[in-house]
Amino acid sequence: MQYVPDAFEETEVEPGVYLAQLAVGEEMSVQHLRMAPGARVPEHSHHHEQVGFVYEGEQTFVLGDGETVAVPAGGSYSLESGEVHAAENRGEGPLRAIDVFSPPRADPNWLE
Repeated sequence: MQYVPDAFEETEVEPGVYLAQLAVGEEMSVQHLRMAPGARVPEHSHHHEQVGFVYEGEQTFVLGDGETVAVPAGGSYSLESGEVHAAENRGEGPLRAIDVFSPPRADPNWLE
């Protein structure tokens, strides 16, 4: 077992976008995402499968084909490995979510 004290150390990876690596195991990792109103994660893809849960605000995903999917607080989502996506906080308040990546993402920055 691994205990991670002070796991909630945030890194600003884009203006208004903060990630904190909460835990990293051999098969998955868990991150916290906080986005200020109007903040955006640019379009990208990664080899990780990603699942997440929004617990405050609303996260809007813009997929590679231009489709938008809004995930409100209490909603969850999954992105396949290699799926092109961007994420935005189009709301007036902060967005907070938890993401799980498999295989694990050792560096919280999605542009690794």
